[in-house]
Amino acid sequence: MTKQKHVHLIGICGTAMASLAGMLQERGYRVTGSDAASYPPMSTFLDALGITVAQPFSDANLDPRPDLVVIGNALSRGNVELERVLDERIPFCSMPQILHDEFLVGKEVLVVAGTHGKTTTTSMLAWIFESAGMRPSFLIGGIAENFGRSFGLGDGKHFILEGDEYDTAFFDKGPKFLHYFPDKLVLTSVEFDHADIYKDLDAVETAFKRLVNLVPRRGRIIAFDSSQPANQNIDRCLAKAFCPVERYGPADQAKNGSGWRITNLKLEESKTSWSVLRDGRPWADFEFPLGGEYNVWNATAAAAMASHCGIPEEAIAQALKSFRSVKRRLEVKAEVNGITIIDDFAHHPTAIEQTINALRARYPKSRLWVILEPRSNTLRRNVLQDALANSLSLADQVIVAAIFKSEAIPEAERLDLERVVSDIQKRGKQARILADADSIVATIAPELRDRDVVAILSNGGFRGIYEKLPQRLRSLGSKAKESAQKSSG
Repeated sequence: MTKQKHVHLIGICGTAMASLAGMLQERGYRVTGSDAASYPPMSTFLDALGITVAQPFSDANLDPRPDLVVIGNALSRGNVELERVLDERIPFCSMPQILHDEFLVGKEVLVVAGTHGKTTTTSMLAWIFESAGMRPSFLIGGIAENFGRSFGLGDGKHFILEGDEYDTAFFDKGPKFLHYFPDKLVLTSVEFDHADIYKDLDAVETAFKRLVNLVPRRGRIIAFDSSQPANQNIDRCLAKAFCPVERYGPADQAKNGSGWRITNLKLEESKTSWSVLRDGRPWADFEFPLGGEYNVWNATAAAAMASHCGIPEEAIAQALKSFRSVKRRLEVKAEVNGITIIDDFAHHPTAIEQTINALRARYPKSRLWVILEPRSNTLRRNVLQDALANSLSLADQVIVAAIFKSEAIPEAERLDLERVVSDIQKRGKQARILADADSIVATIAPELRDRDVVAILSNGGFRGIYEKLPQRLRSLGSKAKESAQKSSG
């Protein structure tokens, strides 16, 4: 009888690592994992799979000795488990390496990459293929609500995955997506991000140029196109392509030929609809329940790629109409006393601007609050500080929490919260700094009123604010109701 192979994942609660854990388990491996801390949605995801997360890191987590250890990209030398792996020469690899070797070989690989929108676009593309009966495999950097999970292993020929430009592991500092060797590629955007590993925009572009250069001549690239200055970043990357390139984007901003053009865009409170021109001719009409012009761009990219893979536009339209977004992307967490609380993963000034604009269209009569935790490696730094103030000033009320682990950022590079708030106030908007989740909840809960929308922006757990704020609002509502009953009595 063959012994079941045991794979241990260090840093299992990362979105991609948790997904990999599920995929390996589905392939028949015995899977264990460990992390420093675990929080939703990945903690609940792993729990549902029956995969226990050992916390905190400990060399005892490697007993019994696994056959293979997968090292998460957040791990560095000094981690007790990593040190034991190296001391005892336990076989190890990175997440992208095992993903390629175990799951991508023999598949037609469709990669969605870009600074913004890749998680949602990958989810849309996977759902279109699934709805069309193509039985795809997929790996997404988030929980796709249509699937209730972030991965799937279908028996179709396509593997659809999100291509992350972040580094691979402590022993491999190249981008993850260079391990995936795409047959076809969607490129949504190229902007400066991940300031902890990329020195400047040129370094970011170099990574994307290498990705573009991997697509074979028989492949295809679907890339965003507009008249905005940031589009030049994509143009420079696409110069490295050896395959056909098609562009998509707003019809009134077409810059690089016809391609796939968006017209008749209608952003309504309950739905979004638009039409697509293909090479200047009417091609399809779409609608879905999501808000935000950027989601229309994402959907059009997914539609274009699906069409090239033989899926008819009628099937694409039907799939998009039933698409339900991704966890932590404009996700309504609670509605309490007429107040709507929304969770969004926005991690970059451009993403924040897009999120706020989407909420304005979805809730046109509401007072919009934005609560930001500067947590991503880019937002904690001052490199995009002016752009951050510009984007936040689109809200009515802005609350900025203390910088997450600010001591890890050199003072000369650190985001200046006082200046950000001052810049927002100069634009005539209300802005404050409140230290943490508890002080934010205690301060703003009494100020919130019927029809307010509160968008909480963080790429982490934010010390439970997503649960604490609704709880506090319910408590205040109960007290107000009791007081009213006593007065009437």
